[in-house]
Amino acid sequence: MVRLTKIYTRGGDAGTTGLGTGERRHKDDVRIEAYGAVDEANSCIGVARALLSNAPQHATLAANLAAIQNDLFDLGADLCVPETGARALRITDQQVDRLEREIDALNADLEPLQSFILPGGSQAAAAMHVARAVVRRAERRMVRLAAAPGEIVGAPSLKYVNRLSDFLFVAARYLNRSGEGDILWVPGAGTGV
Repeated sequence: MVRLTKIYTRGGDAGTTGLGTGERRHKDDVRIEAYGAVDEANSCIGVARALLSNAPQHATLAANLAAIQNDLFDLGADLCVPETGARALRITDQQVDRLEREIDALNADLEPLQSFILPGGSQAAAAMHVARAVVRRAERRMVRLAAAPGEIVGAPSLKYVNRLSDFLFVAARYLNRSGEGDILWVPGAGTGV
């Protein structure tokens, strides 16, 4: 268990922050951007989870989201310590496998998609769509980090974040099935034709 007794350190006042290795990097460094986007995604998932807090019929989904939020802290820790041989917490294939099983369980009773859907529906589903979009941004930052010279991102981490956006999409559809329903895209609807 991590224990924080002091919240501010003043260490970042000059625009740098420390990695898990102690190395200082600028706050707009590609690695910092990657795990910052993961943190944003985690916050969005927290909002979606809060919208489910009074819905006992969604207890399993809320529990899945709690596990995902913990996974995202693992992912942040993974990205905070570059893969240079240093011992660190890393995302594992088992976490990816668990997420795939959860996607399959949520998707089992849903009708196949006949159209693209617009983000929305119930409040909880809309929050899942926001979280999905932020997870996609985190994925783009992680891919950029993995392509940067001298930087490494573990394959399980990239798989996990890719599956997570799928999970959130399916979770939104699952919530809409029991709520307002998916909102279908109508191509050219805004053209007045």
